[in-house]
Amino acid sequence: MTGPVVVLVGPMGVGKSTVGELLAARLGTHYRDTDADIVAAEGRPIADIFVDDGEPRFRELEREAVRLAVAGHDGVLALGGGAVLDEATRDLLAGLPVVYLTMEVGEAIKRVGLNTARPLLAINPRQQWKQLMEARRHHYTDVARVVVATDDRTPEEVADAVLDALELKRPPGTDPRTPGKENLV
Repeated sequence: MTGPVVVLVGPMGVGKSTVGELLAARLGTHYRDTDADIVAAEGRPIADIFVDDGEPRFRELEREAVRLAVAGHDGVLALGGGAVLDEATRDLLAGLPVVYLTMEVGEAIKRVGLNTARPLLAINPRQQWKQLMEARRHHYTDVARVVVATDDRTPEEVADAVLDALELKRPPGTDPRTPGKENLV
């Protein structure tokens, strides 16, 4: 096994899961999400892990979930928004086809809103999101092979941009580009 064919990173709400599932379908492979792995292993939502055990414990679980997924998955892999905070995780991602999906704060608030299931955005979501991005943006860009903007794009357009940016094959008969859109930011 050579590792994931695509690894998606970026902030919460950017569409990693939606785009990841589309990419997996288009590439004829499997999709895996490390947040879903954690929920399955723990038998409870991530918000409950944060409340009951704290963020440090969640980050330990996340580090292990990423390690297992990188070692055991050869399809499309989506990481939780904060996974790149861990140095060992960033080291694991070196050399992999990592795509950083971006969005601006206005788009983030439209997508995530006041969603209380996202524990890091429970109070003042706009300000919290900006602070999270200030702390994480450089990690996202450091691990990424390519950067793809998601603002004002459909998930299908984002998936096309990812395939184009990584020069991955798509099924015969699909349009190779979405006209009028930039593929990278």
